[in-house]
Amino acid sequence: MRTDEQPTRISLFAPNGRMGRAIATAVADDPGFEIDADHGDVIVDFSAPSALQASLDRALAAAVPILVGTTGLDDFASRRISAAAKDIAVLRAANTSLGVALLSDLVERAASVLGPEWDIEILEMHHRQKTDAPSGTALALGDAAARGRGTKLNAERGRKGTNLKREEGAIGFASLRGGTVAGDHDVIFAGPEERLILSHRAENRMIFARGALAAAKFLVGKPAGIYSMRDVIDAL
Repeated sequence: MRTDEQPTRISLFAPNGRMGRAIATAVADDPGFEIDADHGDVIVDFSAPSALQASLDRALAAAVPILVGTTGLDDFASRRISAAAKDIAVLRAANTSLGVALLSDLVERAASVLGPEWDIEILEMHHRQKTDAPSGTALALGDAAARGRGTKLNAERGRKGTNLKREEGAIGFASLRGGTVAGDHDVIFAGPEERLILSHRAENRMIFARGALAAAKFLVGKPAGIYSMRDVIDAL
């Protein structure tokens, strides 16, 4: 039987990855957590789409919740997560920054207030080694904007060519890659003779690690189901 005084035990599914190492560093600085490779209270997976089923199977076998921070997941992966969430708590997060979670909430509210006459464009930049585009965070922000409008996301990605006309109600995405950028996101609301730009800048990967710890602590003891970083910030 665990008590509130005991540290939350984290099992890292990919401990040698960038995020795995960052989370281990964050744990070392926080007495409220400890790494336990085999008997964690929660599994944290920042690996690759091909490893998703293995991490879900591990969480299901141990009957513990799992934080899925892997990006680039397809519809089949989403169905796998939904199936696992019938038995365990699953938090899926394209970005574990608490600031980005708040940004998503602001984007949804802005889209609701401003209405469809304001065009929405999302610009993101990441380091040169990132393999998926648009980023999972950018797509999540697009989903937030679509929810604010009461519609499904209609994405225009990577425009190229001539005589291109913006589709009414679409949300545009542009991706930049280079250097060691941890993650920049701008959501641009372009209206008649004015623009509103909501932005987030990740200066260090540790912000994602600290957010992942907050999400992991949130998950412990939660009933089966799918959760998001919005649930985490709502509980703070």
